Amino acid sequence: MALLSLAGVFVALYLYLHKLGYIGHLACGSGGCETVQLSGYSRFLGFEVPLIGLAGYATLLTLSVVSLERPADTRWPRLLFWLAGVGVVFSAYLTYLELFVIRATCRWCLGSAVIILLIFLAAWRARRTGASPTA
Repeated sequence: MALLSLAGVFVALYLYLHKLGYIGHLACGSGGCETVQLSGYSRFLGFEVPLIGLAGYATLLTLSVVSLERPADTRWPRLLFWLAGVGVVFSAYLTYLELFVIRATCRWCLGSAVIILLIFLAAWRARRTGASPTA
């Protein structure tokens, strides 16, 4: 999960740097990424969505590393599971907005949705089997 979280950090950072104007054009292949990034839905509760993703993935990365260092402590894997679950729900909401409201899709955003889903599934599997979530 640490590697997936790191990938999520890079995707969210790339989108956030674009939002700040440091990256001119998103490498997307279609105009969908620009449409999504410039929509009114690119902010949530006053925060840029990529910044929320960056904070979330950084938190998951930190928890993954802590879980590696303290495999006997069950609090961290449980917290990883619940935070990844919140990320999946939020990502599903954003994907719904892309598909049915904005009517444009961003490949980077969809990639982020896949990453958070994979983190959640790994955390769920680890909870079920009692294995280390970062193994």
